[in-house]
Amino acid sequence: MTPIDLNADLGEGFGRWRLTDDEQLLSVVTSANVACGFHAGDAVTMRRVCELAAERGVRIGAQVSYRDLAGFGRRAMDVPPDELTAEVAYQIGALEVFARAAGARVAYVKPHGALYNRVVRDEEQAAAVVDGVLLADAALPVLGLPSSRFLKLAERAGLPTVTEAFADRAYTAEGTLVPRTLEGAVITDAEEVVERSLGLARFGTVTSHTGEPVPVRARSLCLHGDTPGAVELARRVRARLESSGVRVEAFV
Repeated sequence: MTPIDLNADLGEGFGRWRLTDDEQLLSVVTSANVACGFHAGDAVTMRRVCELAAERGVRIGAQVSYRDLAGFGRRAMDVPPDELTAEVAYQIGALEVFARAAGARVAYVKPHGALYNRVVRDEEQAAAVVDGVLLADAALPVLGLPSSRFLKLAERAGLPTVTEAFADRAYTAEGTLVPRTLEGAVITDAEEVVERSLGLARFGTVTSHTGEPVPVRARSLCLHGDTPGAVELARRVRARLESSGVRVEAFV
C-alpha cells in the first residue's frame, strides 16, 4: 500500500490574531503548508512555524497565494502573469529564510485558495505559478489536484509533482472541488471525514456531492487547520489510517 502524507495549512494568522493551532497540528501532520504573508502570515508567524516544524521533523511547504489578506486568498483575482510569477517566487524566498534559520529548507510549494482552484483549469495562471517556482528553485516539488493544468505544466517543466486529495471538501463528478460558495462544499461531520480519508488512502476513491464514485489517486491528504476541532479531527484521521495499516509519512 502506498504511504500517505498528511498536510495542513498552518501559520494562518497575522499580528496578534491566530487562526490555526500550529503547535498541536504539527504533532499530527507530516507536511506543513505555511502561509507566506499574502493571504495570511507574517514574519514572526512564519519564523515560529518553521522552528516548530523543524523541531518535529515536519516538512515545510510554501503556501503561495494571491495578494489578498482581506479575503484570506479566497477571492478571484486577475493578476498579470509576470506579476504572479514574481510574487510566487517572492513568497517562497521569504519562507526559505526562516526555514534555513531553523535548520531546514522549503521542501515543496502548494498554491492556496482561489489560486489553487484557478490553476486547475487556467493555463496562463498555472504557467505563471510554475515559472515562479522555477525562479525560486527548479528542484522544488509542487502539490496540487490530480489532472490539473498546474501539475501537467509543472511536470513538463521538470518539477516533481505530488497529487493531493481533500477529505473535508466535497468533490464534483469531474474530480474538482465544489466551490466554497455552494452549500455542502465543506464537510463538517467528523466521522464522515475520517471515513473519506480512509477511502482516499486505501482505495483512491471518494464519493462526489452528487453520489458518483470519483477516482482520486493522491500521495498527500489535506486536513484544513482552520476548521472547528481541527486538531482532534486530524488526530482521529491519523489514528484511523494507521490502525488500518496505512503508513503515514512525508512525500519528501
